[in-house]
Amino acid sequence: MVVGRPLPPLALSEDQLQQLQSIAQSRSRSHAIVQRCQIILACAAGETNTAIARRMGLTGMTVGKWRKRYLEHGIDGLDDELRPGRPRTYQDDQVAEVIHQALQTPPADGPAQWTARSLAAATGISKSTVHRWLQTAASSQAKR
Repeated sequence: MVVGRPLPPLALSEDQLQQLQSIAQSRSRSHAIVQRCQIILACAAGETNTAIARRMGLTGMTVGKWRKRYLEHGIDGLDDELRPGRPRTYQDDQVAEVIHQALQTPPADGPAQWTARSLAAATGISKSTVHRWLQTAASSQAKR
């Protein structure tokens, strides 16, 4: 005997099923997305939220959240929503332009290479921001 609210039916087309199975077996996707696809596949197989949660080590609310999001938005609903916070001040192309300037063009006068301060003065961007971008670029370059 089933206790609680009845679950909305979750019927998948063959195309949706293949797409979810492909993502659920992926080793290159994030663990969160893979797990969410596994939740939806279990829901489509007729498992209850409680059974899925118990088997996957989650809460029933988590399973219910992803079931609901999938029903409302489809596969796109399994992605994380944007979080609140301060919007970015500089776009990727601005960051790339400053890094390119630091790597490709020598300073007009003075030393042979840019410092964070001189690059900040030349671009009008704060020294701490320029320094953070250069550190990020250097660490990503070192990983290659």
